[in-house]
Amino acid sequence: MAEETDRGNDRDLAWEEVRTEHVIRDRWMDLRRSAFRYPDGKIWEPYYNYTRRDYAIVVASDEEGNYLCVRQFRQGIRKVTTEFPAGGLEREGEPTFSGSTAEEALIAAKRELREETGYESDQWTYLMRVPSCASMSDNYAFLFAAEDCRKCAEQKLDEMELLKVEKHTAEEIDDMIRREEFPQTDHILAWMLWKNKEDHP
Repeated sequence: MAEETDRGNDRDLAWEEVRTEHVIRDRWMDLRRSAFRYPDGKIWEPYYNYTRRDYAIVVASDEEGNYLCVRQFRQGIRKVTTEFPAGGLEREGEPTFSGSTAEEALIAAKRELREETGYESDQWTYLMRVPSCASMSDNYAFLFAAEDCRKCAEQKLDEMELLKVEKHTAEEIDDMIRREEFPQTDHILAWMLWKNKEDHP
């Protein structure tokens, strides 16, 4: 059995940022080139890290128990993927930010579900907040589930959005994950958390 970590002594693991240059700083991202001092005094550089918007992911099911998914192109892996409705949180006057609350994230989750799919729900469950990429970014994904979603409007997509809505059964989503056709890790986490909650009320 591994020894428990003495969290009070974590300062001997922490890095100290000693220098930062903002390589890109716009409404989408704050990309930084930094230098860090290790606990032993050594300086490590360059280390790249960034801030971008916190965002919300919605595991949404309709009144028949089917799950609402979206198909869209993801530039990072150059593929069209299937995933859950999701989108960034917005604050007036703050082009990039993190440090949001679950209440702010719920507002974004409801907006993104309605805009991307045309559906809305009165039954929302907060699952958890998880770092987007703890090694490089300080933003978080807020994971939600929405049940008994009903069609209320047509899609209202942003200028840069191009996506299609699909409905899938739970078995189909499991199969897509196994076949690596549902590749977003935080979307998979949201799915697993919701399935576990469903199995153990």
